[in-house]
Amino acid sequence: MPDNKKIYFASDIHLGYPNHEQSLLREKRFVKWLEEVRSTAREIYLLGDIFDYWYEYKKVVPRGFTRLLGKIAEITDEGIPIHFFTGNHDIWIFDYLPMETGVTVHHQPVQKTYHGLKYYIAHGDGLGPCDKGYKLLKKIYTSRTLQLMFSRLHPNFTIWFAHKWSHKSRSLKELASKFEGEEKECLIQYARDLLTRDHFDFFIFGHRHIPLDIHLDKNCRFIYLGDWLTHFTYAIIDGEKVELKKYDE
Repeated sequence: MPDNKKIYFASDIHLGYPNHEQSLLREKRFVKWLEEVRSTAREIYLLGDIFDYWYEYKKVVPRGFTRLLGKIAEITDEGIPIHFFTGNHDIWIFDYLPMETGVTVHHQPVQKTYHGLKYYIAHGDGLGPCDKGYKLLKKIYTSRTLQLMFSRLHPNFTIWFAHKWSHKSRSLKELASKFEGEEKECLIQYARDLLTRDHFDFFIFGHRHIPLDIHLDKNCRFIYLGDWLTHFTYAIIDGEKVELKKYDE
């Protein structure tokens, strides 16, 4: 693929939240963005929490999101790679999405080099010195034994329960709280610790729901992608230039 093609990043669409009507509006808006960027895209990164809830049973997947899934399949069928990172809300992605839509699923952070610059890319959940309670929950969520037990429950119950849990949780509001300085940001602390052992030119994270682009030092930038609940922001690599932008239809 030509080097002049661009690389796009987006995260935290939370499709399914808080109801079908509002989710559908965001889904249509995000699909329109995907259609607009596909002609210039070298690769597309979706950095987690694309769905507010997702669990793949062996023969059943959550209903809905047909516009998004169809658009993703169109793009990958053209040979444009789409990297799909699991987030804390859609951690239970197994083989359905890669088989049906052609995405490459990532359960862990990845390191990439583009145009001679080194990138550290992740959703961001469970990284850094904070979120100790969630780190314990993540071990539970990723337990194969507990996943097997969960899959024995009827989807009507588990999907209802998951949406009830999400709607009552304060986590989305907490994640979208304003930036109060680097010392209070766990992912910034995590990035600074990594920089003591290795060099990265860019850190790109989802999860936090606020758009942020700062310098950790003169050679390293740190980017929060924001979300598609209120900000509708994304990042783009265009050659050696990296920008955080807002999508205006």
